Amino acid sequence: MSKLSPALKELINAPFARPGALPAPPGIKAFYQNLAKDAKARGVGVPAWLSMATATTMTMNSPDSLSELYQAASPEGDAVQTAELMREVGLKCIGFNGVPRTINMLNAFRASLPEKVTSSLSTTPTRIPSPQNITSMSARGQDLWKSIYDPFDKKLYSKLADSHPDLPVHILHSEYGALFADPEEKVQGKVGRVLTSVVAVSCLRTQTGVGPQVLSHVFGLRKAFKDGSAEGDVEGGEWLAGDEGSVWLLEKVDGIVEVLSGGKGSSYAPGSIKAKL
Repeated sequence: MSKLSPALKELINAPFARPGALPAPPGIKAFYQNLAKDAKARGVGVPAWLSMATATTMTMNSPDSLSELYQAASPEGDAVQTAELMREVGLKCIGFNGVPRTINMLNAFRASLPEKVTSSLSTTPTRIPSPQNITSMSARGQDLWKSIYDPFDKKLYSKLADSHPDLPVHILHSEYGALFADPEEKVQGKVGRVLTSVVAVSCLRTQTGVGPQVLSHVFGLRKAFKDGSAEGDVEGGEWLAGDEGSVWLLEKVDGIVEVLSGGKGSSYAPGSIKAKL
């Protein structure tokens, strides 16, 4: 394979293109610890606030901060289960943030974990499609789609198809069916109906520029408690689905973005600022 020229490599890694991850700011662990205390005071359990914080930190592309988040959250529960939940949230972030950030963030996250934790993480994939499960996988996606977007689910599907006939096909079957809806055999680190909506709101709010989608998933979280699809064991989930809880959720996402960025806002798509020659 031919080598890249020095000029090309320099351009790829030019500072104005922001090629690297966001470093962890000083005091971020204490920030996450205070977030945990605030969540507890409001009756929001670890899975809910940790899913929000993980999704936000993943979207901000700060692997060192994700490690600090794990350190802040693991004393609150089982260390392995905490890691399982965080990496499952990270996986679901693919559907909102794209593949590259999840690859880089989860690789760095695993490398930061103690060996006694990594050796206990599940190594069995649960989303491999087969002739035996493809129908049920698609059905799960359709059920989740309807739960989030009803009564506009069919109208939205048609609108997406007008943009490109395969757009709703990919979203419904590859994202909602294969990724967002938990496989039946999923046990470790399960991110169910309620937490998936929390992840959606967190990722999209962090990105900026996608207000209609944030609105849709705020409603989607609320609808989980109206149609009966919400799990009953998500502590604080129903409160987060109400007005007061949703305000808290959005404000905590904004607070994490503020701290991680040093007040500069989202790192998801800020645009490059090329120095004048």
